[in-house]
Amino acid sequence: MNWPLEAFLSFLAAASFGVIFNTPRRTLLSCGLVGMTGWLIYRAFELLLEDPVQATFAGAFGVALVAHLLAKRFKMPMIIFSVAGIIPLVPGSKAYNAMRNIVENNYLEAITFASEALMISGAVAMGLVFAEVLMQIVFKQMAKRVQKKIGMT
Repeated sequence: MNWPLEAFLSFLAAASFGVIFNTPRRTLLSCGLVGMTGWLIYRAFELLLEDPVQATFAGAFGVALVAHLLAKRFKMPMIIFSVAGIIPLVPGSKAYNAMRNIVENNYLEAITFASEALMISGAVAMGLVFAEVLMQIVFKQMAKRVQKKIGMT
């Protein structure tokens, strides 16, 4: 495994999809960094847990957290960063192999690939949702502290 190469390629993929999705130019570097962060988290957890579904959940969770922080910094919607950043985690090869095996009438192999692609896709969605919920809780707590502080003075 070549960590620097994987980091560069995931950065490039996320930034390229940022261009395709027409994100503002000043955010392209950040979109690439979000994608690279998610991929590196994914790879670290994949090595640690040896489970691509759990690793994908962790990567998507990381993508959403970083996307939220960048959205606050740039005062832009979080989706600008998360959509481009999640691209490296999408299980495209699994879905392709499932379809290829269906065409070749190898249904048992197709079911294996399709079920893994479905679980990974679900992990992506769950990672994004869990991070969203966590960030909403954190932001509400921060707002309450600010209101409390303003109310006291």
